[in-house]
Amino acid sequence: MAKIEIVLPAMGEGVIEATITKWLVEEGARVEEDQSVIEVATDKVDTEVPSPDDGVITKLFFREGDIPKVGDVLAWLENDKEEEDIDRSEVMVAVEKVKKEILESEKEEIETKETGKDMESRTPSGKFLSPLIRRIARAEGISYEELDQLEGTGMDGRITKDDVLAWLRRRDGKETTVSGASSEKKITARLAKPAAKTMMTAPIAAGKIISETDDVEIIEMDRVRKIIADHMVFSKQTSPHVTSFIEADVTGLVEWRNNLKEDFLHRVGQRITFTPVFIQAAALALRDFPMVNVSVDGTRILRKKHINIGMATALSDGNLIVPVIKDTDGKSLLGLVKAVNDLANRARKKKLQPDEIQGGTFTITNFGTFRNLTGTPIINQPEAAILGIGVIQKKPAVIETPHGDAIAIRYIMVLSLAYDHRVIDGALGGMFLERVASYLESFDVNQVI
Repeated sequence: MAKIEIVLPAMGEGVIEATITKWLVEEGARVEEDQSVIEVATDKVDTEVPSPDDGVITKLFFREGDIPKVGDVLAWLENDKEEEDIDRSEVMVAVEKVKKEILESEKEEIETKETGKDMESRTPSGKFLSPLIRRIARAEGISYEELDQLEGTGMDGRITKDDVLAWLRRRDGKETTVSGASSEKKITARLAKPAAKTMMTAPIAAGKIISETDDVEIIEMDRVRKIIADHMVFSKQTSPHVTSFIEADVTGLVEWRNNLKEDFLHRVGQRITFTPVFIQAAALALRDFPMVNVSVDGTRILRKKHINIGMATALSDGNLIVPVIKDTDGKSLLGLVKAVNDLANRARKKKLQPDEIQGGTFTITNFGTFRNLTGTPIINQPEAAILGIGVIQKKPAVIETPHGDAIAIRYIMVLSLAYDHRVIDGALGGMFLERVASYLESFDVNQVI
């Protein structure tokens, strides 16, 4: 029998270790190639390590919560193939190849009517779909709705290959064989009734309940929430925050998007939101006022030559991550639309690479997503400023006409800018914020992307 080492693969420049958040298999479990065996996490990015081959997990070398280094052996896998002289570097190359193939396969368009887009790693109700399950679903044309009805028989209720095959047999009324799959076990998946539709509620990031009384539940923060908490406290202790506000009339921008969005979706295959326009306006303003695109090192001001804008993204578990668009001022609006959609989708699927959340020089956070008028954001260290985007609302406003002032219904929003008063004074902060609003108000409504 061949013994294969499953190692912790490289996960980006500067990342030398990761925390084991969860084992997805136990010793003695039989796994298939591409099946996820373990969840690991760096400071901000969570990912999964797949099995490089079919076989049986014979040994786990780390426990949940341990912190192995890149290249450390996580587990042993044995299969029925002949023993080969396999060194660790070859295994790491194989794992990286598998990961690359998985990422590429997730980007392929699904041609069936039911799936119509890239398969995501979770169903609408939150059920996890491994790369193997997604691959079978694509090949067999299984929709998210059908997957959501399956009650998984795997660890923690996960949907297994046998669950999917049993569902296919039940749906088609015959035995189904998937190309490349091993012999099927006689497992019948039980179908659960679809969950009733309820009012959408915001997710709340929390860990495990560690104690409880009649009046209070004590909940331990999860790992990501602890990191966010430390980062926020550090920022408030480091930077004296000042926040300025301005209203912007974005009627032209709203009407432009409303007229374009359906055609753009049909023509380009992507949805267009306001976020790329906000990012473009901020990038142009940063180019006009480079002393906002800075950080502080003791008594030295570090003016950044690149404009790398991070966009705060809420995750399904209630936590937050900030993917970064590099060299934003050099991208077209179409390029920004594609970058925003790609990073946001992969952020929610926890598929970001470590270097995609590093190197930011300025951040944007959107309060308007939750219909908030505005907010006072906390600076994302070591940056010196952060732009808050409020909800766009119809309001009566005074406008100038050739015949004098008039009151009209306009689309108005509030922008807020929190900045580090050590290096950005009120004049600079105010001029920068006014320039962002000016770019939004003067948006070219005749442009086509």
